[in-house]
Amino acid sequence: MTKTALSDRYRAYIACLNAQEWASLGSFVHDALHYNGRALTLTDYREMLRKDFRDIPDLFFDIQLLIADPPRIASRLLFDCTPKAAFMGLRVDGKRVAFSENVFYEFREGKIEQVWSVIDKAAIEAQL
Repeated sequence: MTKTALSDRYRAYIACLNAQEWASLGSFVHDALHYNGRALTLTDYREMLRKDFRDIPDLFFDIQLLIADPPRIASRLLFDCTPKAAFMGLRVDGKRVAFSENVFYEFREGKIEQVWSVIDKAAIEAQL
């Protein structure tokens, strides 16, 4: 996959998340994947994302930086949202917070197989 094709594929995946098109998630993610070293099924991954949207109803993945080096993507995502209760062990309780996530993906056959995610928890803490 070329850099452009991989970037386009990733942007389509993020659009799928933002639209909460859960039935389409399997076209972007393998049936078995690893998330921060933890083995998950597609069903597990889908449920994790659904929970994120339940806990943060205004969740929106905003790509700020995207680097493609096939078969990997590096992305910096920006979030400006309102978690309903606790988030990452912090009592946010409906306060609007802005933070970023640095996330790396590895694709195989056009689908995500590995995800490594680091969320800027210190940015959230500074706003509380």
